[in-house]
Amino acid sequence: MTSLHGFIQALPKAELHCHIEGTLEPELMMKLSEKNKIKIPYSTVEEIRAAYQFNNLQSFLDLYYLGANVLQTEEDFYDLTYAYLTRSKQDNVRHTEIFFDPQTHTDRGIAFETVIKGIYKALEDGHKKLGISFKLIMCFLRHLSEKEAFKTLELARPFHELIDGIGLDSSEVGHPPQKFQNVFTEAQKQGYWAVAHAGEEGPANYIWDALKLLHAKRIDHGVRCVEDPELVAYLRTNRIPLTVCPLSNVKLKVFPSMQAHNIHKLLKEQLVVTINSDDPAYFDGYINDNYIAVADAFHLNAKELSLIAKNSFMASFLRDQEKKKAIDEIDFLVQKLAKAG
Repeated sequence: MTSLHGFIQALPKAELHCHIEGTLEPELMMKLSEKNKIKIPYSTVEEIRAAYQFNNLQSFLDLYYLGANVLQTEEDFYDLTYAYLTRSKQDNVRHTEIFFDPQTHTDRGIAFETVIKGIYKALEDGHKKLGISFKLIMCFLRHLSEKEAFKTLELARPFHELIDGIGLDSSEVGHPPQKFQNVFTEAQKQGYWAVAHAGEEGPANYIWDALKLLHAKRIDHGVRCVEDPELVAYLRTNRIPLTVCPLSNVKLKVFPSMQAHNIHKLLKEQLVVTINSDDPAYFDGYINDNYIAVADAFHLNAKELSLIAKNSFMASFLRDQEKKKAIDEIDFLVQKLAKAG
């Protein structure tokens, strides 16, 4: 544990921004395509991987939705989720709060029950066998209507006890948070807590709307908050977490390079910044890859990295005693490093 990369590996982490459909590795996509007899426009794993070059968010989403077509059975969703958990274990992820997009599947004739049962069974097994605790967040697709979101909320009713929160994802520009104000209000009446994607490609005022209209407890991405100093001050004062996805942001041209990313500026502004993988199969990196990319680009030290890891637990929906246990472990690790150094 003499190197910073070794320290990153040793850090306990919570992942708060990962779309389970975005963990579909090319090998599994090809395997499920063949098993389920679903045609995809690729003949090999290498062709799929070569297609993972994107100009913007929409170019990624087009491939993301195409890939999701191979997911057909409860077993498929189980295998997808358990593969993500197994890979996360390698990166010392202790807790995950994953997104799933039921509309991506119900709109193509896959039952809501099939999707959630496969995902949830894998999460339960991951908790028992791998020691990774979890929360499950159901996202509404913002390029669809609020009426469609209400239908999804109704489909979720029999599975209420399995779902912890709601989110908002997919194409951001042109689909402001206010479009979903009513369904978020209803979902929160039903007991769900709320998060929302905002300020990735959309403007800073989308973040305001996610906070004020949707009552989001966390902002997913949020990197464009810097365009509004008043917003930055609000996020700092109210300790609103940002689930930042650095490799995703570079891959989707939100920033031209990692060195151009504003994550270090956000940390200097004392915001509650967390690092996450977003859609790791498509963006060349799971959570440790993201930590390492940021650490190398901005020469972060162990104190800064441990703060980000602590933020990930503080920003989670774990109970306070569970948060404290993880943070105490991180503090112990930092002390150990200091003594060794």
